[in-house]
Formats: sequence, C-alpha cells, structure tokens
Amino acid sequence: MRWLVETAGGLLELVRLGGRSGFRLRGPYWRWRLETAFGSDRSAWPPRRQRLAAMLEYARWVYRMRRTL
Repeated sequence: MRWLVETAGGLLELVRLGGRSGFRLRGPYWRWRLETAFGSDRSAWPPRRQRLAAMLEYARWVYRMRRTL
C-alpha cells in the first residue's frame, strides 16, 4: 500500500515539476536531467522499461523528500 501511495504522490510531484518547467520536456532542464541520470550517449541508455522504472523510483524519492521537509 505504501508503494502505491508513494508512486501516486511521486507522479503528482513530477506533474508539479513539469508545470514549473512549463512542460517543455525537450527543453534544457529535462535534457540535463536525462543526461545526468543516463549519460549523454543515447545508445548506452538502458532499455525503455528500465528507464521508466528509474524515473518512477526518482518520483517516489522526490515524494518522500518533500514529505520530510
């Protein structure tokens, strides 16, 4: 149950972050986030499923960090 709450809260945090960046998902901030997480060489990135899992884990982490503030 906790995982589900953290995932839902994390997705809301990602929407909030997207709103703050104007939903320019191909803009400099989001490119920087992707390159920081996975490197600049796209051919070396993990498969889409693993990237999605990593992004959801990041979302859950953001949710947990914002809750402790």
